[in-house]
Amino acid sequence: MKNEELAKILFEIGEYLELENIPFKGRAYQAAAISIDNLEKDIEGIYIEEGLKGVEKIEGIGKSIALKIEEFVKTGEVKYLEELRKSNPIDLKNLTKIEGLGPKRIYFLNKELKIRNVAELREAISKNKLRELKGFSEKSEKNILESIAFMESSGLRFLLSEVKEDVETIIERLKKFKEVKKIQVAGSYRRKKETVGDIDILIASSFPLKIMNEFVSMPNVLKIWSKGETKASVRMVKGYDVDLRIVDINSFGSAMQYFTGSKEHNIALRKLAISKGYKLNEYGLFKNNISKAGKTEEEIYNKLGMQYICPELRENRGEIELALKNKLPKLVELSDIKGDFHTHSSFAGTNISMEEIIEKAILKGYEYIGISDHTKDLKIENGLNEERLLLQKKEIKKLNEKYSSKIRVFHGAEVNILKDGSLDIKSEVLKELDYVNIGIHSHFKMSKEKMTKRILKAMSNPYITCLVHPTGKIVNKRDSYDLDLEKIFKFAKTNNVLLEVNSSERLDLNSLNIRKAKEMGCKFFINTDTHNLRQLERMEFGVNEARRGFAEKKDIVNTMPREEIEKFLKKK
Repeated sequence: MKNEELAKILFEIGEYLELENIPFKGRAYQAAAISIDNLEKDIEGIYIEEGLKGVEKIEGIGKSIALKIEEFVKTGEVKYLEELRKSNPIDLKNLTKIEGLGPKRIYFLNKELKIRNVAELREAISKNKLRELKGFSEKSEKNILESIAFMESSGLRFLLSEVKEDVETIIERLKKFKEVKKIQVAGSYRRKKETVGDIDILIASSFPLKIMNEFVSMPNVLKIWSKGETKASVRMVKGYDVDLRIVDINSFGSAMQYFTGSKEHNIALRKLAISKGYKLNEYGLFKNNISKAGKTEEEIYNKLGMQYICPELRENRGEIELALKNKLPKLVELSDIKGDFHTHSSFAGTNISMEEIIEKAILKGYEYIGISDHTKDLKIENGLNEERLLLQKKEIKKLNEKYSSKIRVFHGAEVNILKDGSLDIKSEVLKELDYVNIGIHSHFKMSKEKMTKRILKAMSNPYITCLVHPTGKIVNKRDSYDLDLEKIFKFAKTNNVLLEVNSSERLDLNSLNIRKAKEMGCKFFINTDTHNLRQLERMEFGVNEARRGFAEKKDIVNTMPREEIEKFLKKK
């Protein structure tokens, strides 16, 4: 699907128009971007089947934008965006990655200080120029510098969700060749890390030439770095590299084990092999130069006297010791998830209705779905006040009557934790909800002591169910705020407050914190933080993170069947 790529183009056009002080036109492009991103059907398919008229049927798409969509489908680009970039020297793409800088502030900085890019912004801050401007201060300068440093230290890495479609397309394309006996993705992608720098693909084959030719000529290949008999490397349009290696079928398992990594896991495993009289490398497990295993990964781990270790755990964080004792956890599976407790509807700030969310959840086979719109302090999301929440409760009651035989709809809210730790919704209304999520959406730069105290105060409210995106991070965009997680986890365990594993680009909690919280006895929701229908599909990325954190089905509350979760929430 090209929807995500097109949505980014339309949104960037909107930002440039906003930068040029044409906000009405800019908002139209951004609204169109949201509509495209929300489509479940491929925009290219819509155009092929129905032409421009079909595109214009999409909400928020007029004739002018439809023509640009047609251009994108036909050519893969929109010249209007390139014209905007050329006519405006401001590096909007990178400046908007800096926390606290939107198009309006960037335009203001350009007008006042002629700032066009990150380097000029950093130089202006070094000369204390920003603090002299209205709306900026010494603290603003410090925060912007920290955001620049975080952005640069993150490097050129990509979320799994950003590369997944490309990877699956490559695999499907190559596996059709009869010369391909086995094919698998390796590396950090297979270990389901938060981000990947490049993609490693292994193929077992005795006839590599045809496969290599197909690989380097695939769509979306921007540049061919190298092409040999058994290895090739290409740069994809999105900016990441894909390496293909072709190996012998008899060493496919050992090659998979080696190239999956991690480096630390492999070193520890090789040391274990040596201690048992073996030699382990990418070609197999050998004893006295005779191959003892290598066709599959399972036989290698088995030969070394241990349980098979799934890729997500291969980080040398105790998994080898547990496998030797046959004590690896039975990790939670995506199929274990029975529902989602973090979705946002058009009753507040999104463009998807509660009914659309419910019907999508039914299609996914969920037994229940929770709707948790933002509350009043988050004005940018049209957050609900007490009166609107009670009105929503009545609407959800009607929906439960309509869908009672198919699914249970739970009424929640994502309530804001204010600066002093109080909540922006009164307790007498919170107690009317089926569940209450709480989260921080402002004042991220507090001291560790103050931030911890703030969150603990919010969690002490007796109606709280779950602390969502607990550390506030957004992968590749924003680091965690400073807080004492051990105190948070201890309080959560003692007071039966759940912790969220957020499946969006936040991926918060991360795997290390999940494992620590699990060891302290905490329980979790894995949620999608859905703002459009396609985002209900990203549950897998939260499950990946939970698995990397050694989480089992029993640790995840939304693996409970419908009757159990009803009792759990009622008791809470």
